[in-house]
Amino acid sequence: MIREKSPAAKFKSSLSTLGVTGLVLFSVLPLLWTAYTSLRDKNEILLNSTKISLSGLKLEAYIQVWQDTSFPTLLRNSLIAVSLTMVMSLSLGTAAGYALSRSKFRGRQYVALTYLTVRLLPGVLLLIPIYLLMFRIGLLDTHIGLALAYTTFTLPAAVWLMKGFFDALPPDLENAARVDGCSRLGAMRRISLPLVLPGLAATATLVAIEAWNDVIFALMLTSSEKARTWPVGMREMIGEFQLPWNQLTATAILSLIPVVIGFSLVGTKMVAGITAGAIKE
Repeated sequence: MIREKSPAAKFKSSLSTLGVTGLVLFSVLPLLWTAYTSLRDKNEILLNSTKISLSGLKLEAYIQVWQDTSFPTLLRNSLIAVSLTMVMSLSLGTAAGYALSRSKFRGRQYVALTYLTVRLLPGVLLLIPIYLLMFRIGLLDTHIGLALAYTTFTLPAAVWLMKGFFDALPPDLENAARVDGCSRLGAMRRISLPLVLPGLAATATLVAIEAWNDVIFALMLTSSEKARTWPVGMREMIGEFQLPWNQLTATAILSLIPVVIGFSLVGTKMVAGITAGAIKE
């Protein structure tokens, strides 16, 4: 027999539903308005910025952005820089996270706190030292230089996340593998890494998003289209006497396509990784 909910329970359920609906609308409506603005005529946007009408919508802004600007090149540069950042952050973060999780040495807590302290520092404080370093080693306006700069503020987060995922694994699994003849590195590669693949996906996604949306480092460390990323190109669309809202919003929507594709590929593993990292036996 199904018990009917009490009025208080119904009220709480309705309140929860209303709150979730409000949060979803708060998140989705700006994206919908951005997509709508990208399809409008630029003169119509200036004359009636808040008007809602489905007539006169067209893809002209998307065609102009793709054919008349350097956005495809900037998008490619962003993909290269983000891919290099993910490789470096995941490789170093996985190794460091595993070492902090499994190795017992004096000062381990201080090492972990050092990573956290670096993470808490505003990125702008590191901008001038990183610029001078890249200038001296000749990596200004290069993909690898930009990826190294991104790694400075994505690596601490990757270390902490991977340490949490490795902490959630029982060490007995690796100990059993070592009894059977595996080395420490072999046990990590054959036992631990396959079990933390969702964690790797979650960490990779968070690192990629942070690097993908960066503006300050890309603006300061690049000077040409050879390595400049899409956020910088989008910023340079704004002129002294012009503000092309339709092209700006079209660029924003186009830049979301790789993010959506990435989430569709690793979204399930990312959610599973975040959930697993929050649970310890």
